[in-house]
Amino acid sequence: MSLKMKELPSSERPYEKLEIYGVKKLSNSELLAIIIKSGTKEESAITLAQKVLNLNKNKNINDLRFLQDITIEELSKIKGIGKVKAIQIIAACEIARRISTPLNVQNIKIKSSQDVADLLMNELRYEKREIAKVMLLNSKNIIQKIVDISYGGTNFAMLDPKDIFHEAIKINIPKIIIIHNHPSGDPSPSLEDLELTKRLINLAKMLGLEILDHIIIAEDGCESIMRYINN
Repeated sequence: MSLKMKELPSSERPYEKLEIYGVKKLSNSELLAIIIKSGTKEESAITLAQKVLNLNKNKNINDLRFLQDITIEELSKIKGIGKVKAIQIIAACEIARRISTPLNVQNIKIKSSQDVADLLMNELRYEKREIAKVMLLNSKNIIQKIVDISYGGTNFAMLDPKDIFHEAIKINIPKIIIIHNHPSGDPSPSLEDLELTKRLINLAKMLGLEILDHIIIAEDGCESIMRYINN
């Protein structure tokens, strides 16, 4: 039987430890225990937190990204983690994800592929679903808008070009950058990615649009498809 929170020395209780030493001194299980709040008669919140962390199948035990894809059902299988605690954990993970997303991308000037990657890397690099976006820019390469054109499970190569160009034509945008992720973790473009990009470039010219870049983001980094096409 694990020690209850109140049985721990005050300097070892997550709440008090954070207040005394600062949040960076807490372990992953201690941080999660604060979100869980309370344990059961048999187990402390820290023990429950460790059981949640044990759901991680990643070889890196300190990698918390698995929590982004955890479900209420998976968490609720742990005795002591009911629906309310499961929802609290998922909500906290969503807050963390939103914090990493730029608050306002408008008026940012794009000078390189890396600028695009820096804006969207945190959002896309660990996604388990394939997501495609179009960044709309004015004549001075300043972002006007970023739109999702596909979310979850759709192979990029299967996308209809009309979906890619629709918003740019609608609001009279001269330049676009296409972005999609590779859930596999490898940002290298596939043959289908290359062929579709070449076709999109030609279609864009016919519509009076310019495709500045097509960027793939993945866990292992990012790649500009234009680099492959232009070489």
